Amino acid sequence: MVRFPEGAKIIKEKGAGTSMYVVLEGTVGVAVGRRIIEKIGIGGVFGEMALVDNAPRAATVVAREECVLLSINRDALLALVKSDPGIGMSMMRAVAARLRYMNSLFEG
Repeated sequence: MVRFPEGAKIIKEKGAGTSMYVVLEGTVGVAVGRRIIEKIGIGGVFGEMALVDNAPRAATVVAREECVLLSINRDALLALVKSDPGIGMSMMRAVAARLRYMNSLFEG
């Protein structure tokens, strides 16, 4: 578990992705460029895309208030998915939902 004070930058857009996070307490804001595109609260997940494809981060994530997060690195994620494939399917659904949401922001 890791703590971040209000205003702390948790993930920087285009940075390397070494961990994903589950919000245990607090809320975070997700921004692409200077635009806030999503707010994530307790139980929400972010940072998983960079672990799946080893690409740079797609967004910046900032603590909107003091946060407690569960940090999961790539090796732990892979072990978790191998032990429970349902978690992998759940993550794919979450990524698909996020992609559909992002597409809706840019539609007419």
